Amino acid sequence: MAAGDMASTRLGAGRQHLRPLKRRGLVLLRLTAIVFAVLLFCEFLIYYLVIFRCSWPAVKTPADAGGLGTPEPVLRAMFLADTHLLGAVRGHWLDKLRREWQMERAFQTALWLLQPGVVFILGDVFDEGKWSSSQAWADDVGRFWKIFRHPPHVQLRAVAGNHDIGFHYQMNTYKIKRFEKVFNPERLFSWKGINFVMVNSVALEGDGCDICSGAEAELLEISHRLNCSREHFPLYRRNDANCSGEDAAPPDEKYTPFKERYDALSQEASRKLLWWLRPRLVLSGHTHSACEVLHGAGVLEVSVPSFSWRNRNNPSFIMGSITPTEYALAKCYLPCEDTVLTTYCMAAGGLVLLTLVHAGLVASPFHFGWNMLRKFKTT
Repeated sequence: MAAGDMASTRLGAGRQHLRPLKRRGLVLLRLTAIVFAVLLFCEFLIYYLVIFRCSWPAVKTPADAGGLGTPEPVLRAMFLADTHLLGAVRGHWLDKLRREWQMERAFQTALWLLQPGVVFILGDVFDEGKWSSSQAWADDVGRFWKIFRHPPHVQLRAVAGNHDIGFHYQMNTYKIKRFEKVFNPERLFSWKGINFVMVNSVALEGDGCDICSGAEAELLEISHRLNCSREHFPLYRRNDANCSGEDAAPPDEKYTPFKERYDALSQEASRKLLWWLRPRLVLSGHTHSACEVLHGAGVLEVSVPSFSWRNRNNPSFIMGSITPTEYALAKCYLPCEDTVLTTYCMAAGGLVLLTLVHAGLVASPFHFGWNMLRKFKTT
């Protein structure tokens, strides 16, 4: 055999050897691209696609009715509830990572797309504040400000919940002061003629304790300036039987009687609040589910669902356009957890199928379908 023929043979063998390597490299590149695309969609893009559909509700102003003068300012407020940042005792690291990433992406996306002026968190900011040590509390607070970071022009206010300071028999001055050191302790938040009262519902036990007496005295002092109020516990209602909507309580929980001072405020405390504050709107958290209830002379209470996947599959928050005389509310849903999990499962199945097809263990679905079509045509 001539030297030239031998060189050509070796070159051809080398090329044949490189072809499988090249095919493997292309397949690996495709698999990597698919994994990256799925992660990008499920962990980033889906929040923009879902929240982009939300818009601020229109609110009537005197200018809309043909009135003269300066248009009323409109405050755009976001209301979310029951974030339940996990602590050192009950918080598994994977659960923390998943739930907190979901809340961070949802909150940061909502801030960027919706540009609110103020954000209210209606209680149970933390899951273990009622028993956490000083170090654990500091760690939880640091993670909170990372998740719910916001620009200086956006104000963030939070109401204490039973998981933040404990129920009435667990709370004490130290826990309340610790919470108020992180969040503004002022009960009254005012913005251009719009007043919000932040109610520590846990302190409305009505037994005359020092903390309860102080809370009631503070509410009486500011009651004459109230336009709206927001609190952690909902006002008294028997149950969630009259609540409707896709994010209402499940059917097996709707008719469970509410325990006063645990699931809702007592009837006495509810009457006091409505009489003292004369609110035009009440927003509350605590139940993790949505509900709308009319109290007294048509005072609307809106229970805001949990913001976290840990408490429900379809979290949401409330968007409010508020003026000194009117308000309008809308709900903004976040991505459902089962949608993200289904997407991951389908992608994993597709990756496994693609790998098996490349290994020759399974026929390509495209070729299989083409062969079936050819057989059908010939018959």
